[in-house]
Amino acid sequence: MSTIAERQKDGTEDYKIVARHISRVFHAKHLGDRKREFTAVKDLNLNVKKGEFVTIVGPSGCGKSTFLDILAGLSEPSSGEIFIDGRRITGPALDRGIVLQGYALFPWRTVRQNIEYGLEIKKVKKANRKAISDHFIDLVELNAFADNYPYELSGGMKQRVAIARALAYDPEVLLMDEPFAAVDAQTRETLQDELLNIWEKTGKTIIFITHSIEEAVFLADRVAVMSSSPGYIKRILTVELPRPRRSGDTRNSIEFSRITGLVWNLLHDINGEGVRPEEQEGPPLWPYKGIGENGAKKQGLDSAAL
Repeated sequence: MSTIAERQKDGTEDYKIVARHISRVFHAKHLGDRKREFTAVKDLNLNVKKGEFVTIVGPSGCGKSTFLDILAGLSEPSSGEIFIDGRRITGPALDRGIVLQGYALFPWRTVRQNIEYGLEIKKVKKANRKAISDHFIDLVELNAFADNYPYELSGGMKQRVAIARALAYDPEVLLMDEPFAAVDAQTRETLQDELLNIWEKTGKTIIFITHSIEEAVFLADRVAVMSSSPGYIKRILTVELPRPRRSGDTRNSIEFSRITGLVWNLLHDINGEGVRPEEQEGPPLWPYKGIGENGAKKQGLDSAAL
């Protein structure tokens, strides 16, 4: 464990999560007994402040979920370390809640019983479990479905139960791996709005994995953009869109389009891998920085509007 003096010296004392030089190498049998190595994540560094909402976006297979597994304590890095409040992560713990794409609800348990599962593990008394589950059932607006089973719920409702279950035992950090990927577009936007509302009320630190650029920008305080495999974080963008955010107003803003365009450029190496556009040599980018004139035209924008 790093000491307070060490964290003060390197500036990490102010962060909830500190990931240092994380690499993950997998060993697989190839032909016969020969083995080959596959590096999923290489020298990944990330610092996250308490209460911050950070999204991670990157190409398929770049190691986003591998990194989240390491953060959750479900997998060990081949090299590097991750700390929460200065404590090195060595395995799963109740200071982290996980929400996955596949809901992972127990089909034999009702909504309430699913939400109370983590509380049972923590050995919370039955009367207290009821009060806590009532609060989170209300928070995700499922009061009328508290005694229903998962098969009686829509996809969006199942995901609300998964979020409520992860929050109910009061983890310090919420880890979310493409939680809305399996629902339709309209439900996805609704769940994004609801997640922001929950985050604003609870103040949890959230790390959210997604393939959607728009989702990443809409939700985040900062967007971490990963390279293709082996994955590392090539750039982190601060999203200065005003809060509270709601789908219509935020998504229709010019600043939202500018940031999503910049993330798209980084993912496709339009401005050079890991290089800040404003630091490149030559004339400045077209006024809509990060998109370029052709990209802006595709999005229905013109220079007169800027």
